[in-house]
Amino acid sequence: MPRAPRAVPTWLAHPLRWQRLPVPWAAVVRGALCAGPLLAAGLATGHPAAGVLAGLGSMLAGVNDRPGTRRRGIVHIGLPALASAFGMLMGATLQTVGAGWWVVPALFAVGFVSGAGSVAGPVRSNAGMQMLASTILGAGMPLSGAPWLKALYLLAGCLWLLLLRLVFHPPRPAGGPLSGERAAVATVFDALADALDAVGGPGAEAARRRLTAALDRADEALRLRRLLRRRPSPGERLLAERLAAATALCEASVALLWEARPLPARVAEGPRRFAEALRTGRPPGRLSAPETSSPARGAFDRALLDAVVVFARTEPVDAAGADGGPAVISGAVRPEERGSGDQRGSGAQRTPGERRESEDQRVPGERRESGDQLTSGDRLKPGEPRKLRSEASPVRRGRSMFGPAGRDYGLRVGLCIAVSAAVALALRAEHWYWLPATATFLVKPDLGPLFSRTVNRFAGTVAGVLVFAAAGAVLDGWWWPALVAGAGGALLPFATRHFALQTVAITLMVLSFVHVSGDPQAALERIVDTSAACALVLVVGHLPRLADPRRRVGHKVTAALRATETYLGEVLRTEPGHDRGERLVRRRAAYRALGEARAAAETAAAELVAARGRNPDWLTVVTAAERIVDAATACAVRLDHGARRPTPQEARRLCEALTAMADALEDPGRPGPPALAAQIPPVPGCATLTDVAAELEHLRGFAGAA
Repeated sequence: MPRAPRAVPTWLAHPLRWQRLPVPWAAVVRGALCAGPLLAAGLATGHPAAGVLAGLGSMLAGVNDRPGTRRRGIVHIGLPALASAFGMLMGATLQTVGAGWWVVPALFAVGFVSGAGSVAGPVRSNAGMQMLASTILGAGMPLSGAPWLKALYLLAGCLWLLLLRLVFHPPRPAGGPLSGERAAVATVFDALADALDAVGGPGAEAARRRLTAALDRADEALRLRRLLRRRPSPGERLLAERLAAATALCEASVALLWEARPLPARVAEGPRRFAEALRTGRPPGRLSAPETSSPARGAFDRALLDAVVVFARTEPVDAAGADGGPAVISGAVRPEERGSGDQRGSGAQRTPGERRESEDQRVPGERRESGDQLTSGDRLKPGEPRKLRSEASPVRRGRSMFGPAGRDYGLRVGLCIAVSAAVALALRAEHWYWLPATATFLVKPDLGPLFSRTVNRFAGTVAGVLVFAAAGAVLDGWWWPALVAGAGGALLPFATRHFALQTVAITLMVLSFVHVSGDPQAALERIVDTSAACALVLVVGHLPRLADPRRRVGHKVTAALRATETYLGEVLRTEPGHDRGERLVRRRAAYRALGEARAAAETAAAELVAARGRNPDWLTVVTAAERIVDAATACAVRLDHGARRPTPQEARRLCEALTAMADALEDPGRPGPPALAAQIPPVPGCATLTDVAAELEHLRGFAGAA
């Protein structure tokens, strides 16, 4: 009998994963016009230090030059640029005063802040990482100039790439000034169509996750429009209403995914026509006839008709932009800027014969936070006031830089950087900066599995050194380092699909800068330094406290469970006829928290030392929570169509069980509450809540084992 092939461990297969992404040609051109030309300009004018620093700044900015709107570029490039300049100022000051071994505790402090920022979101995490790298390079690279001047040169290089992104861009399509935002919303409709095609198939849950990611990107694009202007324009409000229509369609589509009945191909045609209308500015045309074979299908067709009404308009409903509904949910208008209009909060418009829903406001003290239990008096009746919470305020538990997760992240980064700096100063004091600089790009916990990044970093550095050495053997003259730096800058946007390829591009540029700085023999030494840095990071980064997945994943999973409980409670406490705005906001917050938890769980599963025997299966916990949100969404749709509402006792039991599981995962040493020990029975007469109870029962084993 042949032996079944043995599966490759995740930690061993992860370094070989390759992302399939389109080639960002505009970013490739920008990269070619940054580091190389800036370095060449410095050499040609007799100011090599200025050219090196400006090229270094453009390289750091190029790492953050990702596809998106121009305002997204301002945030994702501008904030790390300011942090890099501040880091260069600190590092150059340490070099000027001759800090010597005092640089080790100084780098520990900067590394701690950089690591703690990893829990605050990707933009601030990248800013912290580049601040740390600039501090190390400023303290170690032998470049002339005052500290403030070095920081200014570095910032100028970052701003040069940002200027290229803002000035040189592809011709605008029919969307005009909102072309990037329109494209982001169109992507939501495309992802919605793909999710509808996947209904009833094995890829349904993955399609729903892609839809959630598309909604997050579109929401961010609309929110960033508010950076430079307080009140949104009519075009922004109209686009926000169309995103809100997409949000309502997404809610109904999740209910269809839960029903798991394959849909006719014509169902996905409507969202695709909406996407094409957003891109071209033309009407979406005729759509398929409605069908009410199930509550979810009826809700989808109703939301589709509402979307047709939204797309037929050329002006927003509320000329003042204070509707308190679609624009608030989509981020174009802040909740506090709403007026007293009577628009609906879910993006759906009234149809003939449908009664007007009440304005969504809550009296002071009525707001329910996650963890509060549902009582029989908690249900909101039609016409009861309630305040709509903005989606910009999701559950923030565990995201504080000074919380337990932030302290652990900071300790891991700070300790690795301090150890690598001390070893480098002891072995090679004149070129010590490469060792801690290499560790900077490896040890950040949110960037990926440590073993995978270490392997790819070493392989990419070796390949980059060999290419640079070959270029130096073939080319001659003062200009060839600038040519190599330009090639690396052009490769950098394409290289985002694999960390080893990205390391090749960065190594080519950094070696060009080091060569111009007066260290032409540094190429081969970089391999030795990189090997030492990789070994140190693997040892220090896998120390027991620093490698425990519970400390790096548990807080995100706990926050996701609390957001799930908040959404489930909102579904069960709101009577039919009430505004759906708050429900949509909480559903988006739950899916966003679950997306962050899934990313952290996938990273932990691919670590070399995962300590799986002492931790729950985080991916299983997250998957169960995602299915609870899916079932709760289907339940909300069915309740809107007159299905039997659960009793207050049934609703309270489900919410208490989910809260108890979050508490057990957050504090494993605390005795489990009775809600965790009791078996969770199904809910009679409600298939969706029976599914919720089944997933809760599945989760109960993991929470009890925690």
